Amino acid sequence: MGSRGRRDDRAGGGLGRRRFLAAGGALAVSACAGPTPGTGPYAGVAKAGESGGARPAPARGYGELRAVPDERDGEVRLHLPKGFGYRSFDPAGGRLTGGGVTPGRHDGMAAFRGPGGSVILVRNHEVNGPAGAFGDPAHAYDRAAGGGTVTLRVTRRGEVLGSWPSLTGTQMNCSGGPMPWGAWVSCEETVNGPDVGDDHTGGDNTRLTREHGYIFEVPLSGRASGRPIRAAGRFMHESAAFEPRQGAIYLTEDNYRFPSGFYRYLPPKNPMRAGRILDGGRLQMLAVRGAPGEDLSLGQKPGAAYETAWVDIDDPDPAFTGTPANDTASRAVSRQGLEKGAAIFSRLEGAVHHHGTVYFTSTQGGATAKGEDPPSGGFGRGRGQVWAYDTWNGMLRLVYESPGAMALDLPDNITTSPRGTLVLCEDGADANYVRGLTRRGEIFDFARLVPVPGDPDAEFAGATFAPGGQTLFVNVQSDRGLTFAIWGPWEQGEF
Repeated sequence: MGSRGRRDDRAGGGLGRRRFLAAGGALAVSACAGPTPGTGPYAGVAKAGESGGARPAPARGYGELRAVPDERDGEVRLHLPKGFGYRSFDPAGGRLTGGGVTPGRHDGMAAFRGPGGSVILVRNHEVNGPAGAFGDPAHAYDRAAGGGTVTLRVTRRGEVLGSWPSLTGTQMNCSGGPMPWGAWVSCEETVNGPDVGDDHTGGDNTRLTREHGYIFEVPLSGRASGRPIRAAGRFMHESAAFEPRQGAIYLTEDNYRFPSGFYRYLPPKNPMRAGRILDGGRLQMLAVRGAPGEDLSLGQKPGAAYETAWVDIDDPDPAFTGTPANDTASRAVSRQGLEKGAAIFSRLEGAVHHHGTVYFTSTQGGATAKGEDPPSGGFGRGRGQVWAYDTWNGMLRLVYESPGAMALDLPDNITTSPRGTLVLCEDGADANYVRGLTRRGEIFDFARLVPVPGDPDAEFAGATFAPGGQTLFVNVQSDRGLTFAIWGPWEQGEF
């Protein structure tokens, strides 16, 4: 998440399914190493044509997008289909009713059922550097760090009923995931701390007082404890998706310059019984069975599917001495998995669990885009992939691979609609869209962001439907960030 702001510096379960037996330790070579045919929703939909960047035939979405004024002040901030309206709220710099000021860089978010028909939103803020904690510094994990989460109680039309800092003193809180017992997991996309060198942003890590790069659990009321779950790893976390049967938290890694991994954290007790995520569990990294080090960041054949295994990460929370370079520290966890044969991905970002399947995005995965697509820096040469991991049988399937930026441009946050359509937030180089990916494998445009004055790198983030599905909430990640509530004739299209 937020890669474009750094670019200048860088130039479904069911009966009869067999239980998959995960393999711990070093990956054993076995048969079935190559891709096998996929099954289920999205099966076989790997590329929307071979058009080299041209837009494929339009899918059945909601029709043409048009400029729509914001109900808050009449300014046009979004282009939406006919019949849809929206209201923006809680912009950066506004006052929180619980004290303090709303930070910028609104990012990952989830919606929960609130009292009296209201909605509880827990929202990340991807603030980096030693900016100083917002809210009450006495509650901060690190008083020098400016990221964290804000919790809001709102109406389904985006009217704020209450807002407060719920996690402060963290850094680069990118995405995360909702937990069914009533919590949000917030993920730090950094390994900054006083024990490692400065990152690409030029901040002064010596001003930080704590190590960063962890996940934190945030309750729906009050404040988070501020205790990181260290056994879930210190790496460049992006998203978290919970699978209740195993009690596993699936985690994505967004390491811009280097290979990224797909992980799962197995707590010592199922959080559904414990009521929270306990520290002290086991961290693992996904591998392709029989193909150690398989590079899945490369272009894939339509319908690609792989049998998988898991390798243990022996030291998920490494202690650094001698202040290593930030790039070195950022690979300390993933390198352990790669040395055991874990699979290689490019920039894993959004993740969501839906009926036994974890869908996740690889922002720069896939074949080198053709045509007039702008080049992307970092690791990965494609315009994006969407993957599906079946938690029941351990199969990994490619859902979609972008043929070019006109179809799908650098997918980031992901969620599902009430009908099971995937909702994708883009992190593209030019116009940014919220796009839908249907179960037939068709891409359609739902919303286009009007450029934010003074911030050409602004992007969509944190799409989440309110309980009941009548409202889609989505953020603008920017120093001038804000949140939208969008409503309209959902029954007329795919969401």
